[in-house]
Amino acid sequence: MPSRNKNEAIRSLRSTVDLLEQSGELLRIKGEVDPIYEISGIQMALESGPAILFENIKGYPHARDIGNVFARRDRIAKMFGTDDHRQLKFKCIDAMTNPIKPRVVERAACQEVVIKENIDVLNYLPVLKHTVKDGGRIIGGGNMFISGKYFKGGTHVSFNRTHFQGKDWASMQAFVGTHLGDSFFVHRGEQVPMTINIGNPPAVTFVAGGTVMHTLLPRGTDKLGIAGALQGYPVDIVPCKTVDAFAIAEAEWVIEGYMDTTERVWESPEANKVEAYGAAPFFPEWPGYMGRAMKTFKFQATAITHRKDRPIFFSPLAHSYEGDILCAMLREACLYELVDRLIPGLVKDVYILDGVGPRAHVIFQVEKRRPGDEGYSKNIITAAFGATQGLYLVVVVDEDVDIYSADDVMWAIITRLNPETGILRGTVGGRGSPMMPLERVGLSGKVVGEFHYPGGLGLDCTVPFGEKWAFDRGRYPVDRVDLKRWLTDEQIAAVKAVQPDFAKLMAKRGG
Repeated sequence: MPSRNKNEAIRSLRSTVDLLEQSGELLRIKGEVDPIYEISGIQMALESGPAILFENIKGYPHARDIGNVFARRDRIAKMFGTDDHRQLKFKCIDAMTNPIKPRVVERAACQEVVIKENIDVLNYLPVLKHTVKDGGRIIGGGNMFISGKYFKGGTHVSFNRTHFQGKDWASMQAFVGTHLGDSFFVHRGEQVPMTINIGNPPAVTFVAGGTVMHTLLPRGTDKLGIAGALQGYPVDIVPCKTVDAFAIAEAEWVIEGYMDTTERVWESPEANKVEAYGAAPFFPEWPGYMGRAMKTFKFQATAITHRKDRPIFFSPLAHSYEGDILCAMLREACLYELVDRLIPGLVKDVYILDGVGPRAHVIFQVEKRRPGDEGYSKNIITAAFGATQGLYLVVVVDEDVDIYSADDVMWAIITRLNPETGILRGTVGGRGSPMMPLERVGLSGKVVGEFHYPGGLGLDCTVPFGEKWAFDRGRYPVDRVDLKRWLTDEQIAAVKAVQPDFAKLMAKRGG
């Protein structure tokens, strides 16, 4: 079992900011920035770099904003006490099976300021407008929190895009097939009390992004317990001031309220005019395409609470390294655990490539141990499709393929995929992800329905166990040469600086 390190430095977002600065992983921007276009533009221009703290936001002198916190896997791994990000999935598995229950406290930093009258969310919070095509100023970094009877006795946190079209009410996307959407469906006809928590401890944010695999984490799961196990101590929660719900005690901002499951609203004024699913643009979504406005539930705010000292808004971009990694890393742990339960010991590793749709693909690395393992790679593909809604691509490769290199995976596809026996399809016509354009539009370009899963593609790129000798990879003797005999350190560094990533991998292993 992985060691459980107690990291007090990540108890809150602001203590994490201090940690990032101490490790040289924080960039402070002191010049004035506009939440309309400028913050998102800066974050994307500095993609996968340091976390960025915006200290001077136009129109919001009382607030700050941060982004790109989770834009690097190595940075996240260090937060949770792991030196190698490839090993973090195993710590996640331990956290899923050995959660630490959240702790209820009576007083919390997130309630230092309480606003119950004249609620105007966009006046208080520096909500971004991400692109010129956006349907409005969309909250993409809030973590929705429901618990108790509304989540079968468990705790649920998630990301759900939210658009405050009125001063105190918003559309909140919660599809059937998501935990939040399913909970609202079960309690349809009710006003479900809940909170939107912004600027949370890293473990809470991490879990909110990745616990979407319901076969491993069903309704009733203690998701905050998983977050507690990752950070090494309980997540503190506090009773709300205006509704029968809880807030994340260490959050920077909290919007209290309830979901009115009796009323549905369009996600933007333009969508309300055209009254057609997917016709009006919303904001860039995780597949890389412009998200489209839907009709969804109405959230009614009853209070805004926040820290007194310049609370920090959190602004991850849905289509970004940060957005991808937040969705991918815990999902990898779930997929590893799923397959290891089916076929213990066969799967060596699981990876979801950054930047190419974290919810739509997965790569498995297996090591066949005996002739009886032949064929299990296809079982893995079938299991992944069945357990994961909206999966478009599943690739299975052998242990000699580096799944963290897209080039090496592509090499395996080109040289090892047997088109006659190695291609499988996911079930056509099932439920997929409404964020994917193919869910709404067929190859003809005509709308074919609100949700229509066209079927995923499974690629078995493993070699026959009895014929491994024929697929022996050539290796040059890089381990037998010491470049320092012929070149200076400066010359070696200059060459490495211009080598593409795949060339570096080849140089390391000899081909």
